[in-house]
Amino acid sequence: MSTILMIPGLHGSEPEHWQSWWERQDPSVIRVHQQNWDHGELSRWSARVREAILAAPDQVWLVAHSFGCLATVNAAADLGDKVAGAFLVAPADPDRFGIHPSRLEKRLPFPSMLVASTTDPYLMLDKAFLLSRHWGSQFINLGNVGHINVASGYGPWPKGRRLFDLFRSQFEMIEPASWKISA
Repeated sequence: MSTILMIPGLHGSEPEHWQSWWERQDPSVIRVHQQNWDHGELSRWSARVREAILAAPDQVWLVAHSFGCLATVNAAADLGDKVAGAFLVAPADPDRFGIHPSRLEKRLPFPSMLVASTTDPYLMLDKAFLLSRHWGSQFINLGNVGHINVASGYGPWPKGRRLFDLFRSQFEMIEPASWKISA
């Protein structure tokens, strides 16, 4: 079974957050911890994600939320041999953190899915779609669901887990060399 690295956003995903629920229910999930959960600093956060990816004994699946998505993309863009895929939920707006777009306009060398919302206060839907194009991610719009966190009613989020499992199952039986990722 592949390791799943859980990469929360700012404040580290409280116990009721879907990421924390998934972590408690699945022994293959390992949370990537940050030194400072309250300050989104792309370089430092990305370094922690990268360390966790490289420390894993085999390929990993990445499950990121909010600012964690930005750190994940920045960290893993050149680690295609170590990453099986990424499930990127409600990314934060890079502009809010003063991140120059060129730092994140990278096509990911592994399968990815970006899950967004029409009412996310932290990233407009059109910008989420643009990020998905840059990253080569499959784009899923969940509609009027806010930031897909506890405040918007997403505690355990079993439908999200099923979506992730379905996405992952599309690639687990295929050799990575045969993946054809297109925009």
